Amino acid sequence: MKKEKEIMDKQKYITEEEQIKCRKVADAFVELDSEDIDIVVADAGRYGFVRLLYYDESYGFDKAVCYTDSTALFNDLWNDWLHEQLFQIALKNPPLMDLDYEDIFETLSEEKQKELMNKRHYFAQKSGITNA
Repeated sequence: MKKEKEIMDKQKYITEEEQIKCRKVADAFVELDSEDIDIVVADAGRYGFVRLLYYDESYGFDKAVCYTDSTALFNDLWNDWLHEQLFQIALKNPPLMDLDYEDIFETLSEEKQKELMNKRHYFAQKSGITNA
């Protein structure tokens, strides 16, 4: 019984403030769910927000990550969005398929890099994240 109590005491729950912030982050990226990336963010109440990834019709979601910090949620959703954009660019230019995302980004014109990074600023403003 004592060990169970210790585990429960260590359990991390989301604060009300972070729950509001995470909701704003999830809402900022909601327009992308069906358009650009196959990711679902679900509100898990006091446990935080859960990011569900890699959906397969037969098996459902392959991976779930729980967040109690809005900045971490923002950064991961941003990286998912950016990686999908870079993947789509690489699909149109097969030699880029052998590169990792950072290298694909470096091959882009300065204008295209700026366009993508401006989107990060757009999502940060929309979600109220200032330290991302």
